[in-house]
Amino acid sequence: MSGLYLSRGLYPEEYLRPTADYILEVQRPWGEIPWFPGGHTDPWDHVEAAMALSIAGEHEGAKRAYRWLADCQLGDGSWWRAYQDNQPQDPDRRETNYVAYIATGIWHHYLITGDRGFLEESYPFVRAAIDFVVRLQGVHGEIDWAVDTNGVPLGDALVTGCSSIFKSLECACHIASTLGEPMDNWVEARRRLGVALRTKPERFDRTWASKSRYAMDWFYPIITGWITGAEAKERIHARWQEFVEPGLGCRCEIQEPWVTVAESCELTLALLAAGERAKAAEVFAWLTQWRAGNGAWWTGYQLVEDMLWPDEKPTWTAGAILLAADALTGHTAASDLFLTVLEPESQSDARQTLRRRS
Repeated sequence: MSGLYLSRGLYPEEYLRPTADYILEVQRPWGEIPWFPGGHTDPWDHVEAAMALSIAGEHEGAKRAYRWLADCQLGDGSWWRAYQDNQPQDPDRRETNYVAYIATGIWHHYLITGDRGFLEESYPFVRAAIDFVVRLQGVHGEIDWAVDTNGVPLGDALVTGCSSIFKSLECACHIASTLGEPMDNWVEARRRLGVALRTKPERFDRTWASKSRYAMDWFYPIITGWITGAEAKERIHARWQEFVEPGLGCRCEIQEPWVTVAESCELTLALLAAGERAKAAEVFAWLTQWRAGNGAWWTGYQLVEDMLWPDEKPTWTAGAILLAADALTGHTAASDLFLTVLEPESQSDARQTLRRRS
């Protein structure tokens, strides 16, 4: 089977232009990016699609997406888990990794555009979002996955969700540092979260069955930067046979005969972060068979039924494609965001460093 093998400096602009256009077509006039026409929007996947617009050079579309989030942010800094047509959909909970991801998107946009004015405009709602998330950190360092309608924590933590927050805290700290804003409590929250993720596995999946059956628990610790180097490579190799279907992609869950494009793109990022560039290019090349004629991408493929399933072409899947292509080719200044970790330094640590140098 032939595929699109990408390497540094060879971003397939013409091939991926229709993918960016598809996201723009689905985006509503007020900035909201639903999963697909007529579908709902969640804050995390909305940001994923907005990041794709930044990569594609559609900076105004990306800014409309982020400004929509600013407009519907709640007073405590959070967002409901889903919206439709600019209104909350079943507002029963607010998920912390959804809320935190805005920092990743805004920092990603700044890395690409260097637009300090938009960074300054965005800072107040980024700060409100991150402060909301940090308030839900427990004494052991983990961050509760969600609160209910009344703001009561739901009493457990997710490895994938906290991994995403770990990266978002890194991005939030860099936003604050760039603007000269205080961030020491964010640096400390990230440090404590990293300790919990690395050394306190009992603080996760306490009230439900382990989520380790999901591919995201396998590779997300790598693309969010709390597992790196040789340990990252070992982690990839340890479960490769469980999750990867050669020639097709990455399973979403071990027990389900279903590969998905988004998980395969995120595996591509994890492979790059672990130094497995050849494997990353190969996994991405498998995915071209799941591209629709209009440049959108199907969610995934059901192996047993031999069918595309579900009958959906999500904007966040299109977003994942552009993020993976950017990482493989080094197309934008944000291409290494999920491949490397730039450790944030607190203002107090920075002052001590300056004193030692003087």
